[in-house]
Order: sequence, then C-alpha cells, then structure tokens
Amino acid sequence: MKVLATGATSLLGRTLVTRLRDRGDDVAVFQRRSGGLGAVEYLGDVADRDAVASALEGVEAVVHLAARVSATGPWSAFEEANVTGTRNVVDAARQAGVARFVHVSSPSVAHGGTSLVGAPAEPADPVHARGHYARSKAEAELVALGANTPSMPVVAIRPHLVWGPGDTQLVGRIVDRARAGRLAIVGPGTALIDTTYIDNAADALVAALDRAPELGGRAFVVTNGQPRTVREILSCIMLAAGLEPSLIKIPYRVARTGGLAAERIWERRDTQDDPPMTSFLAEQLGTAHWFDQRETRRALGWEPKVTLDEGFRRLGAWFEEEAAGKA
Repeated sequence: MKVLATGATSLLGRTLVTRLRDRGDDVAVFQRRSGGLGAVEYLGDVADRDAVASALEGVEAVVHLAARVSATGPWSAFEEANVTGTRNVVDAARQAGVARFVHVSSPSVAHGGTSLVGAPAEPADPVHARGHYARSKAEAELVALGANTPSMPVVAIRPHLVWGPGDTQLVGRIVDRARAGRLAIVGPGTALIDTTYIDNAADALVAALDRAPELGGRAFVVTNGQPRTVREILSCIMLAAGLEPSLIKIPYRVARTGGLAAERIWERRDTQDDPPMTSFLAEQLGTAHWFDQRETRRALGWEPKVTLDEGFRRLGAWFEEEAAGKA
C-alpha cells in the first residue's frame, strides 16, 4: 500500500515507518521537521488544511500519529494540534479516497482518575478525561471514529506507555530525573500498571492497518499484557541505565495537590519544560491501570513478541552502547 504516517519523528512513528518499509509498503511521512527516515517527506503542520491535503494525494492508507504530547500548556494549543489537526487529516483523507485509516490515540481518553483493573477499551470521554492532553485526545478520537464509513474504515489504537531504546518521553524523563536525584514514587509504588515495548506497539499499528476493513469504528487498548508495579518498572529502567534505584516517596494526596499547583505555575510561565509533578502524573503513578488484552489480540490477530524482561535487556544493551560511544 501507499501509506502516509503523520508525526513520524516520534519513537513509535520511526519504528512504524521501518516496519512498513521492510515489508514493502510505499511509505511517506508528514511532519513539521525533517526526520531523516529515508521516506518521502512532506513538511507541514496538521493544522494547515492545504498542506495536509497535498500530502494525501494518491495515498491509500493513513496512520495518524501527529499530536501535541505535553504535560502542560494552554488548551488552545492542544485543541489546534490534536482536535483540529485530526479533523483536517480525516477530512483530507476522505476527499483523497483513502481506503483505511488508523488513528493513534491514548488510554487516557477514557481514564477518569480512578484505578483501572483489567479494564476494556471504554468509549472516549472528553468530559471526564484528566487534563488538556487527555481531553484533546478524547475529542480527537471521537472525530476520527465519527468519520468511519465502509469506504474509509477508521480504527483507533491506544498504545499504553510505550517505551524502548531511544525513548525520550517515558524512559528519557525517568532517567533524567533519577540522575538529578528527583525521581518520585507516589504512595507505596505498588499500583500495577501496563506498559508497551516499542516493537510490540508498532506491530499492533501494522495489524490494525491490515484489518481496518473489518474493524472500522472500534477502539483498542494495546499493551504488553504484563502488569508490573510502578516501583518495579521505574527500578528496571534505572538499572538498565546503570543507575542505582533510588526513589523519593511522596504521599498520593501531596503529589496530586502539588501537581495541580505546579500546572498553574507552569501555565502562567508559558515554558516548554515539564513541571516535576502534575495531577495527571500523580494519578498515573498512584493508581492501578492495566487492561484486558484478550479482545485486542483476537481482533487484531496480534500478540506482543517482545516480553518486558527482554525489553529491559535490550534497553540496558542500548545504554551500554551509548556510553561506549561517548567514551
């Protein structure tokens, strides 16, 4: 197929592009800056309808990854990138005759702040989603799935906490904070959470693209299906980076209250860096959130190939290679 991937400069986007090219798809990317992916590049912003329309000419399938991913910032910025941007891509795809569309969403679209234990993929809920990012992604998912038709089936995939070698989001932030001596654990650290190794997340997107005609209109949470405690996940990442596990303990209520205050301060500062704690992060670290993967695996015909233990081994090897390269 001729596939266009938006926002392909992320770790997930890069891995997806490699997967599609390796199996013989004709892949192009649409993003704000050049990513050196070896694919045809269209540079622009998803908020620009004309730029999006130009990139979609002759395209058969779309994987829409482009999004504003940040802990803070004004609602208008999230709305423009995530809601308006998704609407532009969906509308242009329909006009271009795209035959299948995969929208990359987030489990946070259906997370109201309470524990999720063996949860299914509940409907996106902008009203109760926590924070600008989750709310905007919930609205974006509704826009995408609302465009589902027999001629352009739309599937939403919600990968949960994707990580792997080269990750600057989850892994990078954890390691940076650990090295600075300010990595916090909320509560006892015993809440069970799901994560997703990068290769497995990319494989799930490919599976969704292939099965879109029979799955149109549906949303699926994707994880490794191996819940671990927050403490164990953080410790394994630190060990992979060659760091001695050391965590600052913060009571849940203190973390959430402090996170709310930090969000207000950072919003007034209009800064690009993230605060040390947000209310959403406190909830993610302090409450269980793991998902029933049986229907996801059955519907997609997909199973994760890389276990968490193997993923941590690969992550450790990558850190060792990075250190050797700097020596």
